[in-house]
Amino acid sequence: MATSAHSAIQPVAGEDDLVRLDPDHPGFRDTVYRARRNEIARVALAYKPGDPVPRIEYTEEEHAVWRTVWEKLGPVHARHACRAYREAHARLALDPRHIPQLADVNPQLKARTGFQMVPVAGLVTSRVFLGQLGQSTFLSTQYIRHASRPLYTPEPDVVHELIGHAASLCDPELAGLNRLFGQQAASASDDDITVLERLYWYTLEFGLVEEDGQPRAYGSGLLSSFGELGRFESEAFVKPFDPDEAAARPYDPTDYQAILYVVPSLAELRRTLTDWLARGGLKSAAR
Repeated sequence: MATSAHSAIQPVAGEDDLVRLDPDHPGFRDTVYRARRNEIARVALAYKPGDPVPRIEYTEEEHAVWRTVWEKLGPVHARHACRAYREAHARLALDPRHIPQLADVNPQLKARTGFQMVPVAGLVTSRVFLGQLGQSTFLSTQYIRHASRPLYTPEPDVVHELIGHAASLCDPELAGLNRLFGQQAASASDDDITVLERLYWYTLEFGLVEEDGQPRAYGSGLLSSFGELGRFESEAFVKPFDPDEAAARPYDPTDYQAILYVVPSLAELRRTLTDWLARGGLKSAAR
């Protein structure tokens, strides 16, 4: 996640707005962008489970943002992305020129790992997001970041969802880890959800795995952020993953991550989390 931009406070958006942007959002002053966000939000709100996943008719400007991000991320993926992600990304074969549709990605995900992506209008609660993972459902936004800042977004957008999460969900090990979080969220208390949210953040959003003696990214937040992925080796403090420590550590989604956790392998991460949960780690950390 890139550092948050700061700008002078402007009047709030109109009463018809479904999406309220913070004053420091790159699109806050752009009435056309706000209207577009509202339009896409209405499509998501009209969606009902079981309906065909709606398609968005993206504009050429939106496709251009996608191309810019793709062009920048490609070289840093080659250097910093883990092997499982690179292989899954290649299998998914996202279109580098045009924003892919969730409806076209879903058949590949279902065939490989059983997951599907369904639209949401914007951020949802951690309980809702994590709970759906247990049903092999990933709640995905469909809007794209503002064109003035193609390499920055203060919130999850379709770049983050597709380049980060969709490719990861094509890998059985990463898909299984997502499902594990969802299964735990199904019967979790509010305090438990806070712990699961932190663990998800430090693993499936910003986790590292050791390969050939070097830390490589498997977390979707890292893999979809040009700035974050390009600086973690030199600026982040990388340490071995400890579920007790990660469960107790709050995170800041508005800034670069100061601490990242590395695991020996994705299979070992799954074993570690499964054993930790079986020992009552979740309840202990939530107290």
